[in-house]
Amino acid sequence: MKRVAANDRVAIHQEGVKHHQSGDFASAFEYYTKAAELGDAEAHYLLSLLYGKGQVVEKGEKKGLYHLEEAAIAGHPEARNILACYEERKGRIDRAVKHYIIAANLGYDLSIQSLKGCYKGGKVGKEDFAAALRRHQAAVDATKSPQREAASIAQAAGKFRSSG
Repeated sequence: MKRVAANDRVAIHQEGVKHHQSGDFASAFEYYTKAAELGDAEAHYLLSLLYGKGQVVEKGEKKGLYHLEEAAIAGHPEARNILACYEERKGRIDRAVKHYIIAANLGYDLSIQSLKGCYKGGKVGKEDFAAALRRHQAAVDATKSPQREAASIAQAAGKFRSSG
């Protein structure tokens, strides 16, 4: 709570998550709002979900979209992918493709799959799809490290032992 009092956006966000998980959506909303004001992309994303579901706040597409856009602008790949889906449902394919490409460039797997569908449907060109595929792979590769590989192997081994 000292970090929350010191306006640490990570601590404020985590406090919001704690309240959200316990079902206290009103407190979660307050903490997420404060963290979002401090520039927390994930808090913007979580606020968009609260608005989308109408939890604690009045269900509102406009406010939900605002927070989704803020999260996407701040680099949240899932928010960017959801915006792409929204644009696609509205028939704005060019905008959807741009969002998919940005999210894919951030390494978001669902976006590259959606982009693949757009390519097969003729909504995106071969060069654009190939470039997005290369940038997606580069983003995925950038997250790899020997420590993560070792942790993944250890986790898989633990699952294997517990299921045997």
